[in-house]
Amino acid sequence: MKAYYIYILECADNTLYTGYTNDLDNRLKAHNAGKGAKYTKSRLPVKLVYSETFDDKKEAMSREWFIKHRLTREEKLELIKKGKPS
Repeated sequence: MKAYYIYILECADNTLYTGYTNDLDNRLKAHNAGKGAKYTKSRLPVKLVYSETFDDKKEAMSREWFIKHRLTREEKLELIKKGKPS
């Protein structure tokens, strides 16, 4: 069964970036190589500060959207504080 992940990165400028993927290790490498996302490309290096695992792609994408669009920065920081990268 394929796994899907949502993740939060902390960028070099202390901003946060949220995304989803089916290969967390390769996605992190791509971000740090400047090939992950336009947003992170100019904010390198990035480090993984939080992740969640899902069995369903739709679930992961829905959670990513919720974190990106519904949580404030403070709420994201609290989520990171309570959880650990999986």
